[in-house]
Amino acid sequence: MHRVSETFDVTSPQTRTAAIDAARDAVRRGECVVLPTDTVYGIGADAFSPQAVAVLLAAKGRGRNMPPPVLIARQEVMDALATEIPDSARALAETLWPGGLTLILRSQPSLAWDLGETRGTVALRMPADEVALELLAAVGPMAVSSANRTGMAAATTAAQAQEMLAESVSIYLEDGERSTSAASTIVDCTREVPTVVRQGAIPLHELQAIVPDVTAAETE
Repeated sequence: MHRVSETFDVTSPQTRTAAIDAARDAVRRGECVVLPTDTVYGIGADAFSPQAVAVLLAAKGRGRNMPPPVLIARQEVMDALATEIPDSARALAETLWPGGLTLILRSQPSLAWDLGETRGTVALRMPADEVALELLAAVGPMAVSSANRTGMAAATTAAQAQEMLAESVSIYLEDGERSTSAASTIVDCTREVPTVVRQGAIPLHELQAIVPDVTAAETE
């Protein structure tokens, strides 16, 4: 078993460096960490470690049929992880990243990763959060899902996340309340027409101002 969970306060620059280092080391060991994002707190693991992703899904009580999105530190990383990227997706990323937009793209077939039952796709996002971007820059792409047990409300502080996830997470990065934003808007760019499959932080009209043919998924 891994060591007892540690919580680091990353609100001050003095403690942030040591916290990012500790989180980076934990991720490299295949462990899970909780990090702030621009929406809610997330539980994250090395996207390229199938074992770490399995731990993340187990911690949330989630099955492989609900694969986590992947957060990246720079827009350029999109080309390393996805293929056949349509111009519409590039336009949305250029305008709205970093921010509350997740793009579903076709994943690079050569990548040795296992995020669950993705059907050859990957959901990518670049968060508008300094701490998250610093950690992603240090460790590379991370599989990140909201820091909560499935069916419970998403954690808006690291302490809330710890109440739900406890020792399944090695490092908790506490950066204060994170409840000001809605979840990210998810746009499926693998369809013929880019389609909003989850409404969220960025409304449809803002997406259409960039890519006019973006449409909303028909609800049942």
